[in-house]
Amino acid sequence: MKKLTVALCLMTGLASTSSAYAKDKISLMLDWFVNPDHAALIVAQQKGFFDKYDLDVEIIEPADPSLAPKLVASGDVDMAVDYQPQLQQQVAEGLPIVRVGTLVSTPLNSLVVLKNSNIKQLSDLKGKKIGYSVSGFEDAILNIMLRSVDMSKDDVELVNVNFSLSPSLLSGQVDAVVGAYRNFELNQLKLEKSEGLAFFPEEHGVPAYDELILTANSKNLSDKKFSNFLSALEEATIFTLNHPDEAWEAFVSYKPNELGDELNQMAWKDTLPRLALRPRALDAHRYQAMAEFMQAQGLIKTVPELKSYAVELQ
Repeated sequence: MKKLTVALCLMTGLASTSSAYAKDKISLMLDWFVNPDHAALIVAQQKGFFDKYDLDVEIIEPADPSLAPKLVASGDVDMAVDYQPQLQQQVAEGLPIVRVGTLVSTPLNSLVVLKNSNIKQLSDLKGKKIGYSVSGFEDAILNIMLRSVDMSKDDVELVNVNFSLSPSLLSGQVDAVVGAYRNFELNQLKLEKSEGLAFFPEEHGVPAYDELILTANSKNLSDKKFSNFLSALEEATIFTLNHPDEAWEAFVSYKPNELGDELNQMAWKDTLPRLALRPRALDAHRYQAMAEFMQAQGLIKTVPELKSYAVELQ
């Protein structure tokens, strides 16, 4: 009887210890399939940085990229990877979501032409066909870029090529594409033995912005797990920059049959310099400038108060 009592006490003690150290669960929905833009997230998962902060992070690739912010708003997922300009539109539409961190702190979007074409500057686009994937923000970007050379969208022909940006350019279906990521589409063109020439929005009148951000529901921000998530992410980012080769191996190990190809390897090198070194840090001026830009372009009606949709967690 005495032995049974001791055993029961030990079992109770172990259960209590296990409960005390239970990990905080976080469900995170990506903006797209896993790629080097998510480098810090995947390295944090594979190298144990989330474990260090007692986090159990479930990384979810979306069937429909537009669902992520809606699922955060409804409480079905804890966090989502989103885009700064789209966040400002989503908040204007009434979604209760807030930016809590940054993954990629520079624009990736660009307007790309083939280097061997007769388009050497933006003004050469007059009368040309420009392919796009998603209307809205990309239209605004294009319009402002053209305005910098005294042109407008009326001076070009817009063609919806869905997400077939590089193929439509290579096939001659269009003369240029907007919405091309400078770390991906330019490398896709190289793999097809072609060279691209990129024009960058932030050099032609569009305010600089954070390309990829992390959002959470505004009701949940007091939960310490979100701050711990950002601490783990920062450590993973530092590790990735200090040990890029080891970090690459960790990244590929997440999905060995999909992530280790030549395109991802090329994109990896181009993406690392753009990772946010301080993921929790908020550039208030950058967010305000983009909100005012979007209002001027008719993408949002009013400029919301910054603290209502972007915070810096302690």
